[in-house]
Amino acid sequence: MTFVVHGDDAVLDQVRKQLDKIVTVVRVDDISSENFVERDLMLVKVTATAGQRPEIFQLAESFRGRVVDIQHENVMIEISGTEGKVEAFIELMRPYGILELARTGRIALVRGDAKPIAPEEGT
Repeated sequence: MTFVVHGDDAVLDQVRKQLDKIVTVVRVDDISSENFVERDLMLVKVTATAGQRPEIFQLAESFRGRVVDIQHENVMIEISGTEGKVEAFIELMRPYGILELARTGRIALVRGDAKPIAPEEGT
């Protein structure tokens, strides 16, 4: 499970300590000083009449989204990208009528061969 947290060193230290208290936590890595990629993933179900579908499909394609389900009265689209990109797509879908929406929140991995190093025990 990945948590992306914004804050100063005190906030990050507090989050790390709280996560370390959870029994199932194996390791906590702070990758804020690393070169990393972060993404959000979203599934959104939108009302879509036959006449609206071409426009909705074109918007999804321009956001590099995928239509993952088509029903008589709605479509489901998968979008991944930065938080800003996902938020922008949500705003474009609002006029059509968002029926359901599920998001992962941000996930992140360090770029390249580098692997994040866990803080030393007791720090």
